[in-house]
Amino acid sequence: QVQLVESGGGLVQPGGSLRLSCAASGSIFVINVMGWYRQAPGKERELVATITNDDRTNYADSVKGRFTISRDNAKNTVYLQMNSLKPEDTAVYYCNAVVLVVPGPGGYRYLEVWGQGTLVTVSS
Repeated sequence: QVQLVESGGGLVQPGGSLRLSCAASGSIFVINVMGWYRQAPGKERELVATITNDDRTNYADSVKGRFTISRDNAKNTVYLQMNSLKPEDTAVYYCNAVVLVVPGPGGYRYLEVWGQGTLVTVSS
């Protein structure tokens, strides 16, 4: 009953910029945390950045100073501004959220939800 939809991926040259968006919808009561993960070919999925409901942020060392995560609570949307992109940033980027769903007959429940992924390719 909760969905995440990503957008903004594409092809960009080294040094360029992209902005990813992820919108959450469904039976959401509270979004505790939203974030971005990525998976490059042949590698494990890794954390890129997260932001909590009290606006605390966390970044992977590899993206600090280049990427910025932000959120728009009114739209249930998280953004990832990616600047100074490098070829090693090439990956499928996945949106992630931990949400408290609207209570039903069985009470409330926290869910971890993933988006379908959006491909970012950094190449000349």
